[in-house]
Amino acid sequence: MINVRIVCVGKLKEKYLKEGIDEYLKRLQRFCKIEIIEVAEELCLDPSPANLIKVKSAEGERIIKNLKGYCISLDLKGQMLSSEELSAKISSLKSDGVSTVSFVIGGSYGLDKSVTSKCDMSICFGKFTYPHQLMRLMLTEQIYRCFMIEEGSAYHK
Repeated sequence: MINVRIVCVGKLKEKYLKEGIDEYLKRLQRFCKIEIIEVAEELCLDPSPANLIKVKSAEGERIIKNLKGYCISLDLKGQMLSSEELSAKISSLKSDGVSTVSFVIGGSYGLDKSVTSKCDMSICFGKFTYPHQLMRLMLTEQIYRCFMIEEGSAYHK
């Protein structure tokens, strides 16, 4: 059974997002061992370019400490994949003997280059900008969808 880690910045506050994520975490238990690792969000009172670099760097250090296995960052500059392509990638990693896949979601200001350079792959969920908290739910659902595609389930139509 593969280990899946979602390394993300900040605490999840919204009840509806927690409930949605919890539902997918429960569903995923039969396919993988999944955990969400929250690293502290850096406070930024002045979003000047210099301060944003410091914020992303500090968050990046915390993220890097939690990376394991094959790492995939969520980044606007990443590769756009279909659900089928992501499913095939995860299946391929499992076949190659990869025991852990870490997905990385940055904070409000994105990911530091130190993080993306440590990742094996970057993916993009489209050109829209989404709240980083919502991305947790979206990613968790897509991971579940990947396993359902691999299983041949009617969940993915």
